[in-house]
Amino acid sequence: MLNRLQESDIKLLRVFFAVASCNGFTAAEPVLRMQRPNISAAIKKLEERLDLILCHRGRGGFQMTKEGEVVFQETKRIFNAFDNFVFNLKSLHDDYSGHLTIVLMSGLPMNVVRAVSKSVKTAMNKFEDIHFNVQTRLYNEVEHASTSGECHLVVSCYDMVKPESIIFHPLPFKCTGQLYCAKTHPLAKHAGQLPDSMDMSDYPAIGITGMSPSNYIGNERRMAIETFSDSFESCLPAILTGEYIGLLPDYFVEGKEYESELVALAGDEFKFSHSLYVMNGKNTRMNPVLKHFVRELEYFVTQ
Repeated sequence: MLNRLQESDIKLLRVFFAVASCNGFTAAEPVLRMQRPNISAAIKKLEERLDLILCHRGRGGFQMTKEGEVVFQETKRIFNAFDNFVFNLKSLHDDYSGHLTIVLMSGLPMNVVRAVSKSVKTAMNKFEDIHFNVQTRLYNEVEHASTSGECHLVVSCYDMVKPESIIFHPLPFKCTGQLYCAKTHPLAKHAGQLPDSMDMSDYPAIGITGMSPSNYIGNERRMAIETFSDSFESCLPAILTGEYIGLLPDYFVEGKEYESELVALAGDEFKFSHSLYVMNGKNTRMNPVLKHFVRELEYFVTQ
């Protein structure tokens, strides 16, 4: 079992990271510039070091184990931190080349995603030898991503009390939404404003892990949260079953093929408006590249 990380372990982890990212040994060969037998030997040696089976390989194809998935995610965090260290070190010498990692909250509206893409492009055009690594995190993971050192910037909505360890750069965009149910739900007949006498505890609701509890409180009543989901994407199917009510962003519903299957409830009582931010830990060095990206995003998100 591994007690201390050695330089040789880092090399083995890089092989595993490439194989896992490429979803197979053969696909990883040109990336690693290694032949399959050597790749296989490296993975076997890593498994021996960790005392874990990381993946299955054979006639059924490549498949990671549960333990392999955990090692892959932790390896990704390590290598992101390495890249960030190198980039920040270069910045001290006014060298702004290298890899930047941007984390996006999952489920952001398409106009925000496009704005990020345009901001990345202008930064790459302005600064030489800059490469961007764009990743996604769930709503309840963005705070940790901002402070852990695994990325440079996070683009996310945020409605909790702002921790002092994070710097927030507000963007001119708000994520608005409201309470929804399926057309088959008993409350669907009360589309719009719900009767004041209605007891919300009679109707199970689904919540979003990490979202402020204040979102579930209306004027004088509270939603009955019976279960939680980790994102709006996975909250939607639960609502469509007709068993739960839940909050959804308007951009998640408007113009979608399933819009006709949903009913907006309670008027303004449970409407929400979450501000969009670029977030970074206080230990992140806001060099000219990062400042340029934030300025461009402030502009493009309104276009």
